Amino acid sequence: MNYNSSKVALSTSGDPLTDMLRGLRLDGVDYGRCVLGEPWAVSFPAQRAARFHFIGQQGCWLFSPAREWIELSVGDALLIPRGDEHVLASAPGVPPVPIGSYTIEPVCENIYDVSNECRGPKTLLFCGSMHFNLDGSHPLLDMMPTLMQAHKLMANAPGIQHLLDAMASEVTMDRVGSGGILARLADVLAATIIRSWVENGCGDATGWIAAVRNPDVGKVLATIHLQPDRDWSVEALARMMGASRSAFAKRFATVVGETPAKYVLRVRMHQARQWLARDGMRVSVAAAKLGYDSEASFSRAFKRVMGMAPSHLRHVGAGDKPS
Repeated sequence: MNYNSSKVALSTSGDPLTDMLRGLRLDGVDYGRCVLGEPWAVSFPAQRAARFHFIGQQGCWLFSPAREWIELSVGDALLIPRGDEHVLASAPGVPPVPIGSYTIEPVCENIYDVSNECRGPKTLLFCGSMHFNLDGSHPLLDMMPTLMQAHKLMANAPGIQHLLDAMASEVTMDRVGSGGILARLADVLAATIIRSWVENGCGDATGWIAAVRNPDVGKVLATIHLQPDRDWSVEALARMMGASRSAFAKRFATVVGETPAKYVLRVRMHQARQWLARDGMRVSVAAAKLGYDSEASFSRAFKRVMGMAPSHLRHVGAGDKPS
């Protein structure tokens, strides 16, 4: 499936972590309005993109990435941030059929109707793929739970209910333009789910989250991630924290678990991987954007951090777009 650019930015709160998230966007979406007669079960394969599901009519069941059955009600919405494999079904035990095996008809650009031939009670779903601008190995995406459910975040984010109500209204009406409106609502709802999760502690505030929220180094980490193409020196980062070079380096390593230079290099190489795999950027251009004197020196640094040559990643990424 093809997709266009659709960008949803999260608002800031003054917290370095939330400031870091102001650049979080949805770079592309594919959506399907699914009308499925019982019995049915749809398997969604693992993919790099996130998965989004909204239950519009007739509840169903989720076989989650954690391999447990979860009952879903009408009006439920869920986000699977890392696109892990899962199944939606009318009931546990129904043999799953890959999503690609269903009847799929284009409605308009990036919006599809999905159906089956069963004549039982109909379930209405709105499902989509979401392509975040962050690299999949970014610490934020890596620490997200495999499954995020809207109703579990609603107590601290009243706006979620309004978005769910709006989606429920659109998904049950076969009106002109409803697919596009649903896609935009889903964009905003997914961003709101993530923002609510972040603002309410991101689960256990340990590890990388604790490091970002540390009053000494949090703003430094946020700045590195907001400007990964800048070749940060230890001296420049120390000035930002208002400390000497040695005091900063020691404090940073204690909180983050690695030296400033190593962390900066890792963030820069993750940015380069995104350019190469997602954007199809040439290796020479990525090397120049990151300030390397030669493609060879960039390639050595990239392979040291990522474990593969950048030319190989660009080749794989160009031919492995998520569906």
